[in-house]
Amino acid sequence: MNVNNLPDENSYRFVAVLNKKVDVGKLMNALGHMTAGLAGKVSQDDMYFLEYRDKDGGSHPGISHFPFIALAADNSNKIRAARKAAISRGIPFTDFISTMTIGRSQQQLDATEAAREEDLEYYGLCLFGKTETLREFTGKFSLFK
Repeated sequence: MNVNNLPDENSYRFVAVLNKKVDVGKLMNALGHMTAGLAGKVSQDDMYFLEYRDKDGGSHPGISHFPFIALAADNSNKIRAARKAAISRGIPFTDFISTMTIGRSQQQLDATEAAREEDLEYYGLCLFGKTETLREFTGKFSLFK
């Protein structure tokens, strides 16, 4: 692939906003689920995944041309507010909530359906969109450490 045919790599980005009050192991699980879901939700033509080739002919496929930024939120409510901002702007996103950690999929679906949105604990939010638009409401978060 010729990089001259690609859009400016800073024009779009992936952003993950992670709840720093949640155990890192649980966050990594949530991040994996959210990223897989987001990649399945948005057209692959918009995301521009690259295949890197090494000198020996080995392939290192599926790496995003656009940056992936991991940010830290102080709590669930900060993620809830960012989620609402994404919805109001029509930005594709996935999120991960505490009810997604109990039992099997059906139990998770049932627990989520039984909970009010305001009672959900957000572990994270994963977004893909134009850099400037995402910065409007994620710029207040710091890098995840």
